[in-house]
Amino acid sequence: MVGFLKKLMPREDKFFDLFEAHAAKSLEAAKSLAAIFQGGKTVSSHCAALMKTEDEADRVADKISEALRKSFITPFDRSDIKNLINDMDDAIDQMNKTAKSILLFDVKSFEPNMKIMADEAVHLATLLIEVLPLLRNLSPNEAKLHQLCGKMIAIEDESDRHHENGLKALLKTKAKKDAMAFIIGSELYGHLEKVADKFEDVAHTIDGIVIEHV
Repeated sequence: MVGFLKKLMPREDKFFDLFEAHAAKSLEAAKSLAAIFQGGKTVSSHCAALMKTEDEADRVADKISEALRKSFITPFDRSDIKNLINDMDDAIDQMNKTAKSILLFDVKSFEPNMKIMADEAVHLATLLIEVLPLLRNLSPNEAKLHQLCGKMIAIEDESDRHHENGLKALLKTKAKKDAMAFIIGSELYGHLEKVADKFEDVAHTIDGIVIEHV
């Protein structure tokens, strides 16, 4: 009987609006991250901007959790909605952790591979902006969704290579002259790699939703 009533009632499409609002915050945070890694006197202000965006994204995530508790009808499984917003929020949280480490160590200049990885975060967030509206109509958008998720996963693979190349460069230069600089640099590379990893988690979650519901 409950299943029959669900079919008669309209879906709660407000979830899509909130997902897309959160993705917009992801892109905003990623742009701040890329600006941070340009270095110079504006590092602190861009860190502050990223942290503010992370707080705003948390409020959007809270709205999704609240809507999930109150809604009878959801666009897809409740566990999928929970996993998706958790993965999306983890990506911004990781960008925030990166900014906090930069402030902690008072870093003002960055390695070339770090800048590339930060720019890749912008690319990943831009793809996420493109992906999420397609979830409103899964079946006709199945191929496009798989394609875009595949692009996100491929960028994460590229980020891994930049991470490895960056560490090798540190070993050849700063590790021999300044052990602390190597430790800080390797930590920042680790944070940036995790940013890409979190976006990859989002891609896999979306891919799983498509497979399950189409």
